[in-house]
Amino acid sequence: MKLRQITIVAMQFCGCGEQNNNAKKKKIVIDFMYLDLSVCERCQGTEGSLKEAISDVAKVLELTGTEVIVNNIHIDSEEKAIQYRFESSPTIRINGKDIQLETKESLCESCGDLCGDEVDCRVWIYNGKEYNVPPKAMIIDAILREIYGKNGSSDNDENKNEQKYELPENLKKFFESMRQKGKK
Repeated sequence: MKLRQITIVAMQFCGCGEQNNNAKKKKIVIDFMYLDLSVCERCQGTEGSLKEAISDVAKVLELTGTEVIVNNIHIDSEEKAIQYRFESSPTIRINGKDIQLETKESLCESCGDLCGDEVDCRVWIYNGKEYNVPPKAMIIDAILREIYGKNGSSDNDENKNEQKYELPENLKKFFESMRQKGKK
């Protein structure tokens, strides 16, 4: 299982410049899940936007004593897609919640080139516009919402986790095409 993990440990300081070890640490876990980073331009772009967003918000996270753990998860099999309840590539989840509430996809030429078939990848919707790569502001908004928004999961999150997961047809097609390509 290929899983890279990056941890940003942020310290809490009181106004006097001294570290405050008594402050309660906040923690967020960001899962970046993708089908391919070698060819897919959307996955590559999403990884870049995520890194930039975390870098841009790092000072705020540090000052608020927030620990950030980033898991880069390569979804390289149907089994792993099922394990992570993977809906579309690429995906960013913060504390288990997808930052994009609705899954929308469009034809991804680079993934099609990769597997030798037509494949759709995620389209990100932010402020009423569609993007092939999530804007940094979208990711920063999601991080800050998780830190400062209401705590706990919403009914929608709980219902989504209780629903039976079925591998989306698009992912079935992708993995089948990759298997066929491997047999050639």
